[in-house]
Amino acid sequence: MPRTAMPGTTTSGSAPGSKPNSTPGSVPAAAPAVPPPPRRAVRAAYASALSATAGFIPLHAVWALGVPLWADESKFPDWYADGGGPYLFVLSGLAALAGVLALSLVRPWGLVFPSRVPLVHGRRVPPRTLTTTAVTVAALLLAYTAFAAFQTVAQWNDPGIFSRWITVYGIPQFLVWGIGLLIAARSYGRRTRLVLPHYAA
Repeated sequence: MPRTAMPGTTTSGSAPGSKPNSTPGSVPAAAPAVPPPPRRAVRAAYASALSATAGFIPLHAVWALGVPLWADESKFPDWYADGGGPYLFVLSGLAALAGVLALSLVRPWGLVFPSRVPLVHGRRVPPRTLTTTAVTVAALLLAYTAFAAFQTVAQWNDPGIFSRWITVYGIPQFLVWGIGLLIAARSYGRRTRLVLPHYAA
């Protein structure tokens, strides 16, 4: 005889609408696999990460150490003593985190916390949180790039602490950083939303 379900249950023994084999913070055994990122998203993520690290940190680290490279040597010491050093160290740390953020969008540890992360290792990364964070950071980077470009043109002849050519270099570097992060974030959001609707929050 064909097997029939009891009223109020399914043939698997789970209540209707429940998520089988799932507990808060755990990885369901039957969870569908997220498809791998397309090559375009991988390239964009790595370009963004390189721009955030190799493209940004070295020069700012030099300044953070008190070396006035491509800076006005008469103005730099006062600016540095007035908090410029710690400010540059913080910026460099944030840039490193932004590089990690970009790579997480195309690496397995952007889906499940790796074992080296205490307390949450083995749990799924909330896709919506990661996507929103990446899109927000990308938007801020692109907004700052537009502001810096306008300010550079408007104040080109005004003397400043740093050479204007630093900004000329920084504008395309920030564009790669922001656009690459945005492309990777959109791909990540699309891939996870299609197969992990229960983990979108």
